[in-house]
Amino acid sequence: MSTVTTHEAFVHPALFYRTEQEYTQQTVAFLRGGLTNGEPMAVAVPGPNLELIKAGLGGDAEGILFLDMTEAGRNPGRIIPKVLRGFADAHPNGRVRIIGEPIWAERSAVEYPACAQHEALINAAFEGRAVTILCPYDEARLDPQVIADARVTHPTLINGDGRESVSGVYDWQAVVDRYNQALVPAPDAAAFSYGDEDLPAVRQFALAQAMRLGMDGVRLMDVELAVAELTTNSVVHGGGGGTLAVWADQGQLVCEVRDAGRLADPLAGRRPPEHGQLGGRGLMLVHYVADLVRVHTSDDGTTVRFYLSL
Repeated sequence: MSTVTTHEAFVHPALFYRTEQEYTQQTVAFLRGGLTNGEPMAVAVPGPNLELIKAGLGGDAEGILFLDMTEAGRNPGRIIPKVLRGFADAHPNGRVRIIGEPIWAERSAVEYPACAQHEALINAAFEGRAVTILCPYDEARLDPQVIADARVTHPTLINGDGRESVSGVYDWQAVVDRYNQALVPAPDAAAFSYGDEDLPAVRQFALAQAMRLGMDGVRLMDVELAVAELTTNSVVHGGGGGTLAVWADQGQLVCEVRDAGRLADPLAGRRPPEHGQLGGRGLMLVHYVADLVRVHTSDDGTTVRFYLSL
């Protein structure tokens, strides 16, 4: 697996595997390369795959950070700031090595566009940095479109026996654009149009609807925080106001904020703020508290939709 010894700044290979043996062999080889080089390493993959890697490493697993991606990366939008940048920024000297598996067979069709955009945006988030991020893909269980998208979002491809090739279709921006899909609220959604003077009222509206739909406990605080951040952004950056819609769908509370602003930065909400930076944390906070965030932006305006489990 020659990718791991390259001296280029950012390295982002996709690993295509079909069996547990292939998965274990290639991920463990990747990590042993990091051990040889003395690189800080983290592994963020679904729980069962964590156990495969730990078993394959044996005593060499000590000192590696292990995270269950089904928890740490439940919302794909927080993987870059909280998982990947969180680890890389804590080790600023020398190369950092990470395994990140954000897409698994149980991911829903609603989640997938955010997952694909996440994989594309890694390339922008780490451009010029001495970081290697290996992303495994289960060819036996994932949809063929997922595998096709992985070939577009990763400049380097590795198959199950370790052979490496250059992707001839690499174009991460194309995937960001493809999954910038229009979002249409549910027909039965409760809606509230707001301006500057309505910010307290729109938060109360959101809480009332959330409770009506079965939300309770600490998650109500998450609703209030996320709605406050998004509606305030609308007032400040989105033309002075917008519309909040709230409904329930398949066991989740869905809140959607629509305004006239355009989100020009594709990494908005995924780029940790610089030390001492004032503001610019609103969308990132939404990513941190929500189970899923979907965004659509165009010249006509921006829609941010977040999901919380009921």
